[in-house]
Amino acid sequence: MDAQIFGLSKLLCFSVFLLVFGLVGGAALHENPSRNLSSGAQINSNSVLVALLDSHYTELSELVEKALLLQTLEEAVSRHNITIFAPRNEALERDLDPEFKRFLLQPGNLRSLQNLLLFHMIPTRIESKHWPENSRRGGRNHITLCRDAGGENLVVSEREVSGAKVVSLDDVVRPDGIIHGIERVLIPKSVQQDFNTRRSLRSISAVLPTGAPEVDPRTHRLKKPAGPVPAGAPPVLPIYDAMAPGPSLAPAPAPGPGGHHHHFDGESQVKDFIQTLLHYGGYNELADILVNLTSLASEMGRLVSEGYVLTVLAPNDEAMAKLTTDQLSEPGAPEQIIYYHLIPEYQTEESMYNAVRRFGKIRYDTLRLPHKVVAEEADGSVKFGHGEGSAYLFDPDIYTDGRISVQGIDGVLFPPEPSNPAAPKASPLAKVVSKPRRGKLMEMACGMLGSFCH
Repeated sequence: MDAQIFGLSKLLCFSVFLLVFGLVGGAALHENPSRNLSSGAQINSNSVLVALLDSHYTELSELVEKALLLQTLEEAVSRHNITIFAPRNEALERDLDPEFKRFLLQPGNLRSLQNLLLFHMIPTRIESKHWPENSRRGGRNHITLCRDAGGENLVVSEREVSGAKVVSLDDVVRPDGIIHGIERVLIPKSVQQDFNTRRSLRSISAVLPTGAPEVDPRTHRLKKPAGPVPAGAPPVLPIYDAMAPGPSLAPAPAPGPGGHHHHFDGESQVKDFIQTLLHYGGYNELADILVNLTSLASEMGRLVSEGYVLTVLAPNDEAMAKLTTDQLSEPGAPEQIIYYHLIPEYQTEESMYNAVRRFGKIRYDTLRLPHKVVAEEADGSVKFGHGEGSAYLFDPDIYTDGRISVQGIDGVLFPPEPSNPAAPKASPLAKVVSKPRRGKLMEMACGMLGSFCH
């Protein structure tokens, strides 16, 4: 009873649809199969299309409605009989690949869904009595209603349609068409190709995007990403690649405990050595510059967290007091001064003194590229710089924890001024004066007189 009510409801809905488009009339289709849609000819309730919507092929009928194929099929049955090879419900509901089914139901793939459904229909009436019995000849080719099949036809052979078994012959017979039940869905190559293309594009778009290569503003070369390193190992990149873009720019805040690679707690170590400077006494000016006037404390913490080591040549308060206002008022001047006092190595008083005793002058790299600081032995200690701008190692090993070493000095260091060799003075152009040849005329006169005398 419920099935009858459900069928009547579908029939009523389809009739209303036909009425809206002015296609329902009094004449039956089999009486006037070659009707013209524009002339107001009709399709009656005995059409194979109505039977399809009212049949047990509910999955197929729903897809036909979703694909907006009713008007196209009406035009087809108005011209000729059609044969529909209807896949059973299980083939569309459970046997079909879920990903392929989602592809068909996406609004952007409506054309593929239409081609798939029209590939199951041919503009020829094939009843069971006309079915080929001998498959040795390879079956018969039939053109489908799918215009985008790329020339691909259905091959009807003994109890098969393009390899799909026919499970129900003459399941629905109507004057303008016939429906046979088949075991699986027939997929044309064009639809399969569309699906493969969309799947390939989706797999490409699923790849994590990679950023554009970064250029080092100092060297104008591409920055190479560092490879993975074991915990506690020295960093692969030089320290200059890990620094902030420039001394005049505020660096990024230091990361949390453990750093970027979770190796060291550089932020706590920097705070610890600054507290040590304050308790030690005589280095308040340097601590004030690191914490308040610049962001260098955060920058140093970030570098140490990522595995780098630093040696700080710390000028004492007496040396810092000699700095003039002009030396500190330039934009980025405090950062430039401190960067010149940071050595990207871990050095203690003993290691530096042994080095200068053995090798004489030592040039240490600083974080202020490309300047180096010169160290040499003097008066049983280590002297940095040269001339009036030199400073002695005054308070050795104020702080040494294996990552940060702080060595107190009694002066502020500055890079040596570039010495321009004096241009050689151009010698004045000498005026060339021809010397007079004295007695020349007299000599000529005597020669002439002598010739007359002879």
